[in-house]
Amino acid sequence: MNERLLAETFVELADNLVADFDLIDFLRLLSDRCVSLLGTSAAGVLFADRDGALRVMAASDEQVRLLELFQLQNDEGPCLECFHTGTAVAAPELAAEAGRWPRFTAQAALHGFGAVQALPMRLRDETVGALNLFRTTPGPFDPVSTSIAQALADVATISLLQQRSTQRGHALNEQLQTALNSRVLIEQAKGKLAERQGIDMEQAFTALRRYARAHNRRLADVARDFINDTEALTELTL
Repeated sequence: MNERLLAETFVELADNLVADFDLIDFLRLLSDRCVSLLGTSAAGVLFADRDGALRVMAASDEQVRLLELFQLQNDEGPCLECFHTGTAVAAPELAAEAGRWPRFTAQAALHGFGAVQALPMRLRDETVGALNLFRTTPGPFDPVSTSIAQALADVATISLLQQRSTQRGHALNEQLQTALNSRVLIEQAKGKLAERQGIDMEQAFTALRRYARAHNRRLADVARDFINDTEALTELTL
């Protein structure tokens, strides 16, 4: 494991304890670093909205985003089980779980995944989401990597709490709802950019994210301007 990158990741996650950070970009950072650090093929993050319904907030690639959406649409899978129980769920041999999650295991196989691990993201005794790690090859999960992944999930959850203890629940609720609304704009912008430039959805997201970072802007604001054609984003290229 790259210990330097691990240290940098914890620093980056903690740095977001300052006000007014971009939640969607932050959660994408979390999923990307899980892939880089933990030998995971892909990662995704699900969070509950104010009504308690899970939503896909981040994914390291388009394949896992679609698989996460499939879980939600079919109300079946390890990530949902993790969220509802508040405990980690591991399926090192997904093919052996067909009786438990028949539709999910079949869909995961189509996407090339053979193992999955879901870790809770908790606010005190309340589970607010799940960090989901996917591997293409089946086999047992490394206990050390699991502990690190849970630590990353815990730090990320803490980083969402930008108000003092008496305001934390309300602040988290509002922040997540804003991010969920922004996610819709970003998906629309991805589709528009992908069609306009003849690229795939993941490349479109990378271009939008790079532009937002280069100009020190929120990803959702860039997406809104691109959708509405209110600003000439001439540098919005791969």
